[in-house]
Amino acid sequence: MTPAPSAYHQRVAEEKRALIVQAATELFLELGYDRASLARIADSAGVSKATLFKQFPTKAALFDAIVVDSWAEKDIADVPPAGDLAAGLTVLGRRYATLVSQPEMTDLFRIVIAELPRFPELAKAHFSQGKLPYFESVRIYLLAERDAGIADIADPEMAATQFLGMISNYLFWPNLLLPDWTVTPARATEVVEEAVRTMVARYGTEDASRPDEGQSSAAGGSPNRVRPPASPIR
Repeated sequence: MTPAPSAYHQRVAEEKRALIVQAATELFLELGYDRASLARIADSAGVSKATLFKQFPTKAALFDAIVVDSWAEKDIADVPPAGDLAAGLTVLGRRYATLVSQPEMTDLFRIVIAELPRFPELAKAHFSQGKLPYFESVRIYLLAERDAGIADIADPEMAATQFLGMISNYLFWPNLLLPDWTVTPARATEVVEEAVRTMVARYGTEDASRPDEGQSSAAGGSPNRVRPPASPIR
């Protein structure tokens, strides 16, 4: 029976894995997915090829790890309880805003877009292992609010798409296309708050919390309205 690895060896393995994933992301961006060999990635990460192959036997497995890490969010499985549409959407919206604002997320999309003609499987992996699980958490939450009578949503899939789209259209897509695009944390908060208000106004029932009340309780702050964010395309 093989003994379990010690905490020290687990930590070393995790550190090497992080170095490999970072090196792979940088080389995929610099050289392209096809030209970035596993041997070159190992050299850039400062690990042996044996260490890399032990964790990632194929380049596809390494790309999958980049996707999973980029979309990782420790609370992603914690769908807010039904009962307060504004508060629940605020939690989900802030998580999403944090995810799509990471530089790693922009890097990942650039890799997928650049390699799409030759490696369409990268886009499929990105969607199935990255975007889809988060999208599902929002859809499931909206279903629960509908079942609880808090939201009147005929098509939860469409509603989830609308909600996430309002956030990513301001925080993510301009950042992907415009090198000088920056969004302050305060502005990101406004974007989420306005998306929540729009959703509650569209789908909330009489039992739903008012947008200002729900966001105040979720954020612990003032319920005052903020101005709608300006168009991201300037």
